Amino acid sequence: MAIILVALAIGVFFGPALGGNGLALVGAGIAVFVSGIGSIIGTGITGEKAAAITSEDPEKFGRLLLLQALPGTQGIYGFLVGFLAIFKMGGFSGVLPLDITQGWQFIFACLPVAISCLLSGIWKAKVSLAGMDIVVKHPEESGKALIMPAMVETYAVLGLLASVLLIMFAVNV
Repeated sequence: MAIILVALAIGVFFGPALGGNGLALVGAGIAVFVSGIGSIIGTGITGEKAAAITSEDPEKFGRLLLLQALPGTQGIYGFLVGFLAIFKMGGFSGVLPLDITQGWQFIFACLPVAISCLLSGIWKAKVSLAGMDIVVKHPEESGKALIMPAMVETYAVLGLLASVLLIMFAVNV
């Protein structure tokens, strides 16, 4: 959360110098960077436990790999929103001149995916860790271990949807 506050402070203090396009790029960066942090933490935590379990029982590697990969989707969502924001501001066809207000609209449109993916990436990792315990004790129940993290995924998808809708319909370009 401190990263988001720093980015917002940059926008407040340097917004006039950056201009609308600079602020819009800060928004896209927030979406990619903050959601990526959630994925990094999530896949790192689950990777540690998966490696420990695999060292004891290498046959469980495939099932554990799926549980480790699940928190990685949050980074993908942030990347999609960042890409969409750059696309909307004309980054691939000729950059549109944006004013400060439009730049702030991009920043605020990118916040839902950033916050939801940061938090859900970490919490999905915790649920995946519990799922790894299921794989260790009852390997035949591995499917249940995969479904539980999907409940946390729901809120990352809602953050993605909110940011996409805001960029597509609320940002006035």
